[in-house]
Amino acid sequence: MAIRWGSYKVKGLYDELIRVAGKPRPAAMELCQYLRNLSDSELDEYRVAAEMAISVMGITFTVYSEEEGSIDRAWPFDIIPRVIPKSEWMQVERGLKQRVLALNRFIDDIYHEQKIVGEGLFPASLLDNSVNYRKQCIGIDPPGGIWAHICGSDLVRDKNGEIYVLEDNLRVPSGVSYMLENRQVMKRVFPELFEDQSILPVDDYPSKLYDMLAALSPREIEQPEIVVLTPGIYNSAYFEHAYLAQQMGAELVEGRDLVVEKDDCVYMRTVDGLARVDVIYRRIDDLFLDPESFHPKSYLGVPGLIRAWKAGNVALANAPGAGVADDKVVYSFVPDIIRFYLDEEPLIGNVPTYKCIDKADKEYVLEHIAELVVKPANESGGYGMLIGPQATVKEREHFKRLIKRDPRNYIAQPMLTLSTAPTLINRRAEPRHLDLRPFILTSPNEVYVTTGGLTRVALRKGSIVVNSSQGGGSKDTWIIEDEGL
Repeated sequence: MAIRWGSYKVKGLYDELIRVAGKPRPAAMELCQYLRNLSDSELDEYRVAAEMAISVMGITFTVYSEEEGSIDRAWPFDIIPRVIPKSEWMQVERGLKQRVLALNRFIDDIYHEQKIVGEGLFPASLLDNSVNYRKQCIGIDPPGGIWAHICGSDLVRDKNGEIYVLEDNLRVPSGVSYMLENRQVMKRVFPELFEDQSILPVDDYPSKLYDMLAALSPREIEQPEIVVLTPGIYNSAYFEHAYLAQQMGAELVEGRDLVVEKDDCVYMRTVDGLARVDVIYRRIDDLFLDPESFHPKSYLGVPGLIRAWKAGNVALANAPGAGVADDKVVYSFVPDIIRFYLDEEPLIGNVPTYKCIDKADKEYVLEHIAELVVKPANESGGYGMLIGPQATVKEREHFKRLIKRDPRNYIAQPMLTLSTAPTLINRRAEPRHLDLRPFILTSPNEVYVTTGGLTRVALRKGSIVVNSSQGGGSKDTWIIEDEGL
């Protein structure tokens, strides 16, 4: 037999499937029993079947290198899923809904009265130096006061099993298409497992996304015109843009396909002439959305788009300016943000965070940099950060200089021992660290959280960097009905 759980070592770690001495967690019992009974050749067959499915379905991601430019690669996927019991997931879901509600109130307040600043709970200086605070958005009232309609919050679990929010992605969060495709691959490869277990579905996400976007339409019509605005085929997430547009039955457009007319409405160029657009699911960063309001040399956006949005003639998701809360320094204030706007205690905690804008915190970070993970405020994809325990002396000294030069741009956190899950490495199940990105949709009518999310796994032994651009892969995420377990 290929997988022997008795030899699977999880000492000192929290494993998502296996407890001590090779014993599966209750929700993973059936899965582990099934995998235990597979031979080496059967495991190989399933792995090859998954790779073929990914190839046939055209699931790719784009990486960049100075030597080769942009390269499309097959999506890296592990066939052993992550399992979470539904009873635990319901608690996570409540915590995510609470968090997104508070963050939307924070963003709305920041562009209006700034009560949280006036109360002394949030420093005004953070806005002055924020790369994502947009003065063009001051005083705008998006439908329902919602700015971040689509949020992807990254969750991690520490060695004691405690779940934390690692960061919030509120600008143009990506990855949901891979969550959906991971499930389709698993259904193709292991159909029998879906017949025998109560695995909660994720397939309703495109319809939920469509309903959320349709609810934002400024016109009360039966079928509002919804488009997905992409930077184009060279964007690393273009696969996702095209996939979601196709799944929703929406048009996939580039900036040159849209025009703002004298009536301050947005129109799409079609073979039959101009067609009015009601809602734009934009996958373009703020600064490239509209050359009239932001970057004057942008060819990706639509001249006059912000003017049309301000006039209430088109809805934008996510709203420009939502990124003011997508900042790792702002992240450190989220527990206080929840208490201020909701008068509640956070249901999911933050990872303990040192703010380098705070003099005492900065001195601690500089002194203990070898023990900490240092992150820039607005980078993504795992870039620009320092993993202190794994860094060289030269790298640490370089980051000390960066922190001293611009303390506003850095936070630091203790290096968590992330949870692991069994991952197929050369026919053996070995523990690999992982995180989880659920997606939250917020409309004036409802807040919806995916049942699970995108599990990203660090395929390199000992690594905690899960990003696909840096050697990471992914797994399907199963939320299992656990009544009676």
